[in-house]
Amino acid sequence: MSAPIDANLDSQRWAELDLRFRTPLFAYFLRRVQNRSEAEDLTQEAFLRLARHPDKPHGGGAQAYVFTIAANLLADRGRSLRSRKAKEHDSLGEILERADFVPQLVEGRDPERVLVARETLERVLTGLNDLNARTREVFILSRLENMQHHDIADQLGISVSAVEKHVMKAIAYLGARFLKP
Repeated sequence: MSAPIDANLDSQRWAELDLRFRTPLFAYFLRRVQNRSEAEDLTQEAFLRLARHPDKPHGGGAQAYVFTIAANLLADRGRSLRSRKAKEHDSLGEILERADFVPQLVEGRDPERVLVARETLERVLTGLNDLNARTREVFILSRLENMQHHDIADQLGISVSAVEKHVMKAIAYLGARFLKP
């Protein structure tokens, strides 16, 4: 259990410590964890640990003490992450063992399934080629490239409404094509 935080530590001393160490601590953590939120949390935790032992940092030794706390926090974080990953790895292994898991990298490929897939792909490509160039381009950008409608409109110099109409036209045409026997 940690020592309680000293509520009697004067605010001027805290202001000095904050002014002197908050920015360097944050930069220190950010360089190592490369996540602003996590760096802020670690900086705050360093100040909490400082508050639990207010009598420690004095004069020139304060910087060494503060950065020793910071180094220890990073070491604790590393141990915690390694422990968490080990537990996740173990639990995944246990699940796979209990389930008698046999990995299958590729589904069975029977000739009929391959033929149906090829025919379907051929029908889609033929259907796309039957569309006018603008409708085909809009449909491909929207459905295959996952572009937002406003981005497509900007790129092609048309309205968002026109983009939506082209997409709907392509969907209707391709849908009708697949409903035919």
